[in-house]
Amino acid sequence: MAKGPCSRIMATVGSSVSTAIGRPWASLPRGGPRSFIRRPLVVLETPSNHSAALVTAEHTGHRARACVRSIRYVIRRAVHNRPLADTRVIGCPDCDLLQRLPQIAPGASARCPRCNRELWRRREDSLNRTLALASAAGVLYVVANTTPMLGLTAVGHQAFTTVFGGAVQLWHDDEKIVAVLVLFTAIIAPALQISLMLGIVLGAHRRHAPRWVGTLLRHQPTTRLWSMIEVMMLGVLVALIKIAELATVLPGVALYSLGALVFLLAAMQSNFDPKEVWDRIEWAATDAPRLAAPDPLEEATS
Repeated sequence: MAKGPCSRIMATVGSSVSTAIGRPWASLPRGGPRSFIRRPLVVLETPSNHSAALVTAEHTGHRARACVRSIRYVIRRAVHNRPLADTRVIGCPDCDLLQRLPQIAPGASARCPRCNRELWRRREDSLNRTLALASAAGVLYVVANTTPMLGLTAVGHQAFTTVFGGAVQLWHDDEKIVAVLVLFTAIIAPALQISLMLGIVLGAHRRHAPRWVGTLLRHQPTTRLWSMIEVMMLGVLVALIKIAELATVLPGVALYSLGALVFLLAAMQSNFDPKEVWDRIEWAATDAPRLAAPDPLEEATS
């Protein structure tokens, strides 16, 4: 009996999946993806002498779509999200070239041989340095938000304010949008940036980093983008220059703490190596078979 089109599709998919996962298609359990993909294919291959009575055009189209969805399901379950045996294999985010990372010295970087994109820069003692810098940044953050930032003396009167007090005053002056932006970019976002970094580094120090470390690692760059303490510092300096002739400006402890915090956050990010953390995170599918990397592969240049 001649094979129908879906049987040929079945054979092609089975061959591709078997090659990808390194197991014969026949060895997969019948209750799993094999039966899932086989059901719509069998329905599609109704003999031609019964097609007019059993399968209408509408049903055929519906089952054809089910067939395609089944094929996608099998390929996604059998091929995607499977760890490679060689953890040095990486795809370039710009040109998609699959390559192996070479062994590089601390401080050196690996670049894509095709587009010259920097793939990885190895940091020396990344986790310990990042932990120290993040802890120091946390202390400075607390000092900067609990002590006066600026004081003004005019006509015998003195007034001091904090970062949060400045946001509250903007709200009372009916500058609500600016007040919310100052509150989020100068107080909330830096706090989240430091807190997430501490959580990531402390979790990565465990023998097998838990999966929640990966969740924090995915969101930490967003907090870094919204943390704009340096922008607020520039605005404060401009304001100081403008009011210097009208009143005596008294810099507070928080102003110096914020200045130091800007450099600490930059040093924290430059010493952090996210690849080292990802290598320590426990896989969600702990029993997933590891795939062999295709050969030959280009090696990134260092």
